[in-house]
Amino acid sequence: MTRQDRLGLSLVVEPGDPRLRNLLLTYEPAEILAAILGRHRLGEIRIPDAWAERGRALDRTAEIAAARAKAAGLRWVTPGDKEWPMALSDLDHVEPLHGATGAPVGLWLRGVGHLAELCEQSVAIVGARECTTYGAECASDLAADCADAGWTVISGAAYGVDGCAHRGAFMMNAPTAGVLACGADLDYPKSHGALIARIAEVGVVISEQAPGEKPLKNRFLSRNRLIAALTQGTVVIEAAERSGSLNTLNWADQLGRTTMALPGPVTSKQSLGVHAAIRAGKAVVVTRGREIIAELSGLGAVAEEQPSLPLTEFDRLPPAARSTLDGLDWAAARTVTEIASTVRLGTREVRAALDLLERRGLVLRAGAEWLLARRADVG
Repeated sequence: MTRQDRLGLSLVVEPGDPRLRNLLLTYEPAEILAAILGRHRLGEIRIPDAWAERGRALDRTAEIAAARAKAAGLRWVTPGDKEWPMALSDLDHVEPLHGATGAPVGLWLRGVGHLAELCEQSVAIVGARECTTYGAECASDLAADCADAGWTVISGAAYGVDGCAHRGAFMMNAPTAGVLACGADLDYPKSHGALIARIAEVGVVISEQAPGEKPLKNRFLSRNRLIAALTQGTVVIEAAERSGSLNTLNWADQLGRTTMALPGPVTSKQSLGVHAAIRAGKAVVVTRGREIIAELSGLGAVAEEQPSLPLTEFDRLPPAARSTLDGLDWAAARTVTEIASTVRLGTREVRAALDLLERRGLVLRAGAEWLLARRADVG
């Protein structure tokens, strides 16, 4: 009955409550639930009044949750299920942030995606709700790059950067996952109903809140720990000084995940928090998808290839010809001997180089002297 016991705990205890995490380190879910319902004692431990009050209405609460879950096509997964991501257990070993910690006792899922498989190679892309055009475009581009390389993009389905990250994955026809701060049967924000439905069609919608539960401020903060724990790394794009996105970054840091940030314009208030995180060494600067993938891939990854610049005519010249050009001037004509002395080549090498350069229209002959005719380093 562990699955049902865990379901009961999720309905009477606010997800992320550190007190439940502490109890689960010692007791089985069935023992804790029995104590909440007044059927068992946990030594000298006193059950919080709020838990006991909700426990008295558990049968009705469970009935409502089951009906809503069935209507919305939700499924309940717990540790031990094939879909359960083992990485969530890391949350049991970190200190609380904003009053929340601990692995969820279970998750409600909506959609076709297999959660554990999607999380095997995944990255969180989060950021400001009121993002700029720059932030929106960067979020979409980075998400598309990661999705195209086979990484699952996970975010919070919110306005701004989150929504753009999901849409970037859609552009690559790739699955994405959205973690909600409300019941998985609800669309929040409401105007993102089509977006959330699309996430479910290609990936999965995730929540530890019971079906029908409304989003509350503290639930967004506790939700962030799931986004960080489900992924191998977090990228923050645009975050003000006080931003929930930085909370996700802090969770990723505590969990030992890769922490990354995309810098914004130095004049942008929307990027003040991002820049502060970079200065504090809490995040690595990334500017493109392949840099994110290189960071996530770890020490065993092949070094990232640097973008190659187009070769100029100068680049294609033999070494002696390039050196000879360095010894010439636009206004002051020079003899072969002067050029050879300047660039430390033999006169024979310089004469051969000048013949080549003249055929290519790069130098001009002025009697026994030579001048530059046009630039060779511009395309």
